[in-house]
Amino acid sequence: METQSQSLFEQFLAPLFGSLIDKEALLRLRNSIDWEAEMAAIAHPQVTYPDYYQTSQFHGVKNGYLNIDAAITYDPITQYVLPPSETWVRESLVHAIQGSPRRILDLGCGTGTTTLMLKRRFPQAKVVGLDLSPQMLIMAQRKAQAAGLDITFRHGDAMQTGLDATSFDAVCATLLFHETPPTVAKAVLRESFRLLRPGGQMLVLDGNQATLRQLDWLSNIFEEPFIREYRQGNLDAWLGYAGFTTVRTQNVFMLNQLSTARKPLPVTDPATTANQWVVPQEADGGPVPVPTA
Repeated sequence: METQSQSLFEQFLAPLFGSLIDKEALLRLRNSIDWEAEMAAIAHPQVTYPDYYQTSQFHGVKNGYLNIDAAITYDPITQYVLPPSETWVRESLVHAIQGSPRRILDLGCGTGTTTLMLKRRFPQAKVVGLDLSPQMLIMAQRKAQAAGLDITFRHGDAMQTGLDATSFDAVCATLLFHETPPTVAKAVLRESFRLLRPGGQMLVLDGNQATLRQLDWLSNIFEEPFIREYRQGNLDAWLGYAGFTTVRTQNVFMLNQLSTARKPLPVTDPATTANQWVVPQEADGGPVPVPTA
């Protein structure tokens, strides 16, 4: 199956994307950046890269996101793979944030596209973007500076961020979990639960698991090493296992889905939790906490 996936990508998508992007402009951008100096400034020396992150080729790029070429081509290509509009898809998450959060964390922020949208939507909030790729963070930082936005970008692992517990009002993850093994996705959700204050909101925008299961060619056409494991999972159940309640998932233009959930407030009356357990939709664990209404 891997050979078929690579063949589809190499024969059809790679030439298509090559015709759509301005290669000369990307080369000028690449040469204009002192990558060694900027990586030294942003990379955290104590960050340890998980094995899957070092050995996987995302979208057919050698070394995955630990690669300058991946960083400079991500934005030009991504605009074509989130129909009908990358902006509309990402805005579905941004506009789903409720209230006026004071601190927002964007996990797996990549080149910072969603991170910048979060800051524009909530200009008074402290917005932090975290990613494992220093190359991607360099691009994110440059975009924020060009836009005049005060955003903190941090090199780190979403499974173990090193950030203080209960320090965020909202935690977001955009297009992250389909690029991780399910065990990693679940670990990220547990870490997100730890980071959120009670009552805080978790938001996950990613590929539509139901659609991916129905349309096998979507899994074959892109070189995504973990997308088959992702599509067989159930994000609602993963959120429940992590301790979240009020879990809701909705379609976003059919190809994507937005899942929202809350870290519950402390409960003192046992009667309010008597019926908060149901059988999960996947058979890899115990009961999942969900709201009674």
